[in-house]
Amino acid sequence: MTWQHRRAIDPLIETLPGFRAQHPGIDVEWMSRPLAGFEFQSVEELSRSYDLIILDHPFIGDVAQKGYLLCLDSLLAGRDADYIGPSLSSYRYEGAIYAAPVDAACQVAAFRPDLMVQIGAEIPKTWTEVLSLGDAVARKGLKLAIALGGVHSLMTFFTLMAGLGRPCAQSPEEPFCDRAAAHEALALLRGLLQFCRPDTLDWNSIRLHEVMVAEDLFVYCPAVYCYATYAEPDQRRPLRFADLPGPASQSPTGSTIGGTGLAISASSNSPEAALAYAAFAAGVKAQREFARHHGQPARIEIWQDAEIDHTFGGCFAATHATLEGSWTRPRYPGYLGFQERGGVLVEHHLRGELSEGQLLTKLQQAFVLSAAGIRNSGPKDASLEDHRY
Repeated sequence: MTWQHRRAIDPLIETLPGFRAQHPGIDVEWMSRPLAGFEFQSVEELSRSYDLIILDHPFIGDVAQKGYLLCLDSLLAGRDADYIGPSLSSYRYEGAIYAAPVDAACQVAAFRPDLMVQIGAEIPKTWTEVLSLGDAVARKGLKLAIALGGVHSLMTFFTLMAGLGRPCAQSPEEPFCDRAAAHEALALLRGLLQFCRPDTLDWNSIRLHEVMVAEDLFVYCPAVYCYATYAEPDQRRPLRFADLPGPASQSPTGSTIGGTGLAISASSNSPEAALAYAAFAAGVKAQREFARHHGQPARIEIWQDAEIDHTFGGCFAATHATLEGSWTRPRYPGYLGFQERGGVLVEHHLRGELSEGQLLTKLQQAFVLSAAGIRNSGPKDASLEDHRY
């Protein structure tokens, strides 16, 4: 089971002939679920029906506690250097690895090169330069862009906090955030919004890419989970990507890592066959083929391949430093409850429906309660339709 986007399903299907040639006694059938299910649908539930599951790393704490996925140490122990940034370590929890990284992503900058030329602007390296670009863009009647619907608001807040050198806590036993840094991060987000269209507060990462390709209005986005496929030449107006602009300096560090991993259900009736497929999919040959079918591989060799990088408009070289310096979210058991709730709270603040003080208090409360498996109530969750990043 995977998720519905050509970046996700196409590489898995297109590389199956290569796997079958190596393992003629094993067949794999990939299915995909709507994007709405990817971020919060229970992996425990999926593990009852599927041998192989594409998932995101925030589930790993729950997985380790409940034991419904197989440990993949025999396949991946000591292999961190084979994958870009913390791609592999994000699936390690309390010393055990629960998924093989097959897709790598974090928040980076995206822009329309034709529109940047039109206004004669350079790519910002700091958030201050982003706001200066906003002024130049506005004078031309154009817009900046950002995806801040639900969970995406929280992810961008995480990124800014880490970039400011005050990352949010990994454990609910610690205060969720430094309030002075949070004040600065939220001010940067509010400042950006003055140059964006109001509906960016409804967008997820996919929507942002699609709108930037389709409409000749949005020049630049400082932070979005990268979909390199939108730089491919079959797009109406291919995007280009750049390192994350630093909130405090030119250093592109602190971007909140995303990507996906391939996990094996502990309930599988064919664990050896599933492990054979995981070894294949995480290997260099398959990952190279992934990239030829709109995929965004996690292997470092693919990120360093100039020919493949050219296919994606130079995306890998342009964002390599950001991914290497990316930050990993909390993954403690119960964290997903906080992620769901926290995204809604940050979005409500950016809509003007919560003061900064109310927001930070509610985030702290939700952070503590999530460890007990409590999803506290509050303003009705606005548009949790799609949490894929």
